[in-house]
Amino acid sequence: MNHSKAPKWAGWLVRAGRILAPRNLALAGAALLAAGCAVIPKVDVPDASAPPPPAPEPSATALPTDSGRHRIALLVPMSGETAEVGQAIANATTMALLDTNADNLRITTYDTSTGISAAARQAIADGNRLILGPLMGDAVPAVQSAARPAGVPVITFSNDTKVASSDVFVMGHDPEQSIRRSIEYARSRGASRFAALLPEGDYGERSASALDNALRDFGGALVGRESYARGNTSIVSAAQRLRAAGGYDAVLIADSARLGLEAADELQRDANPRTRLIGTDLWSGESLLARAASMDGAIFSAVSDQRYRRFADSYETRFGNRPYRVATLGYDAVLLTLRIAREWKVGTPFPKNELYDRGGFLGVDGPFRFARTGVAERALEVREVRGGDIIAVDPAPTGFGR
Repeated sequence: MNHSKAPKWAGWLVRAGRILAPRNLALAGAALLAAGCAVIPKVDVPDASAPPPPAPEPSATALPTDSGRHRIALLVPMSGETAEVGQAIANATTMALLDTNADNLRITTYDTSTGISAAARQAIADGNRLILGPLMGDAVPAVQSAARPAGVPVITFSNDTKVASSDVFVMGHDPEQSIRRSIEYARSRGASRFAALLPEGDYGERSASALDNALRDFGGALVGRESYARGNTSIVSAAQRLRAAGGYDAVLIADSARLGLEAADELQRDANPRTRLIGTDLWSGESLLARAASMDGAIFSAVSDQRYRRFADSYETRFGNRPYRVATLGYDAVLLTLRIAREWKVGTPFPKNELYDRGGFLGVDGPFRFARTGVAERALEVREVRGGDIIAVDPAPTGFGR
């Protein structure tokens, strides 16, 4: 592949690699929040009970023999209703190779829209040693069933922590970390009596668990909780019930900015003093928050957008349109692979133990590291809606201690 000259904005990647200890914060990088909250429609997964089709045979002409490059498979939808998301991730992986002038990786894209299992089996048959993807958590078991017997680890872009294991690494941004960070900050600012508005389903259950765990660790009492079905005026009714019960000084709204605003208007009605509202990283990038008086003083936590803005500008210059926010996961996954490839011999299994570096890695979405659970831990900043703007009030840590 011919590589273009790296854009100036990418210089932070090079400088970071020179300044940071190689095994601490290395080059690599991370809101699509929610595979789990249907921001992206779910991809159909073949029935696991059906007999498996014959394993595909590697094609002698599909991929040339590599003696100096690692084979990496990218499993994303390239057709169907989520094709634009998959294409954005694929573009970002190409962009990472160009920006770093990498010539030791061969990344091959496999379209998961035509069948998750078939794409995974073909990726293994073609000799790939690492799988990046899939996009959705419910597709992971089908990929894992093909990858595990071959000893090939999977780095999924999902944020579904339940699919993480010793050979599946979850790279997506999960709501639990966002909620935990915000509760810690709210406690440091005097909030002590918490309530919650939680949507029915997996996202609401995960948010409730995160709130309970944060209050256990940082103190504070849960004095009220209301659930609702998404859509119509359900969240408004839930907010009315919560307001009627009272007794709280802070409320977690575990939903989108649009629904959060509907709840905020109700919660702040005649409130004296005003209630501290807390969102999740679903609120990141939502300018409508700053225009709503009921949201003034609200907080949420997310990865810093500082590097993302430069990434998005460079992406638009190359590809002619703005990227989906999740595209950074593809970019950072390539940076991560390149970091590990420094000591990875071509033709040998991917050294997955290197993913557990406690010092972490650095990417467009800031520092992150994988816990032994396989879930990516991220450095998050706290933002506040204040006077018609959204500002960072508590910056993200610059790295991780051992």
